[in-house]
Amino acid sequence: MDTLPVLVAHADWGSSAARRRLAYALCQPDGTFLAVAPGPAGDPQTLLARLRALAPNGAILFGVDFPLGLPLRYAAVAGITDFAAILPEFGSGQWAQFYNVADHPDAISIVRPFYPQRPGGARQAHLVRALGMASIDDLRRRCDRAAAARRAAAPIFWTLGAQQVGKATIVGWRDMLGAARRAYAPDDAAFPWLWPFEGRLNDLIAAGCLVVAEVYPAECYHHLGIMLRGSKRARATRVAAGAALLAWADAAGVALELALRRAIDEGFGAAPGSDDDFDTTVGLFGALNVVLGRRAPGEPDDLVVRSVEGWILGQRGERGE
Repeated sequence: MDTLPVLVAHADWGSSAARRRLAYALCQPDGTFLAVAPGPAGDPQTLLARLRALAPNGAILFGVDFPLGLPLRYAAVAGITDFAAILPEFGSGQWAQFYNVADHPDAISIVRPFYPQRPGGARQAHLVRALGMASIDDLRRRCDRAAAARRAAAPIFWTLGAQQVGKATIVGWRDMLGAARRAYAPDDAAFPWLWPFEGRLNDLIAAGCLVVAEVYPAECYHHLGIMLRGSKRARATRVAAGAALLAWADAAGVALELALRRAIDEGFGAAPGSDDDFDTTVGLFGALNVVLGRRAPGEPDDLVVRSVEGWILGQRGERGE
């Protein structure tokens, strides 16, 4: 990267406040990065301003693990051609019901696409029918589809089950990004510029922007040489994976705060939610991997992807090879 950001951060974005964790690394005068241990992400409505307070001048790259973008088929039916432009409109006007999760199949619509409010007979087929899709894959973006290194992501509007991303998406879009893009002007230092919708990563960083990009820990595992042997919820699995994290940091020249090195050695502890700190750190290292030129950003050339669907930082090819 021609210009380094002064701050690289990543948030593991759970649907509850307790599961939202933040890790970051600051660029040092010699051009290396110092990474610190994860902590609470805090109020999403103030998070971007707090990141900017950590780095008042220069670019920030902020990775989030919720979707940025809309499935093409849904966007076509909804008449949406520019995700970055429509995002601050969700929740008001004709989109007033957008974030109100439908509690019944009959309540699902193009302007109210999230479903279901609670379990009990809910089926993904209800979304497919109500939104006029041919199959559930129509509610996945190209970067969400299955690849050799990972399974397909959950449909963006589905809000039920352990793998769902809908609830986190609502909080991320409504309470953080949409709110900030209404509150700040583009020339404000805390205005969130969305990659890849608003420019190539190198250009946005060179311009000193606060850049928000999708960074998925599950995508980053193989980027960083992590081979999970068992569930990441098991401390022993995280301890074993820690060797790859430390090896990556040493090879990349990223310095680790003592508390972070200790946390990696100890598998981030045994407390509930420790896997969130593990994933937050993986996401941070994945973003740094791109910043340091060890992996290409995966800039999509397809205009539809760049304007509507979005992409995952570091993912290669339409199927993530």
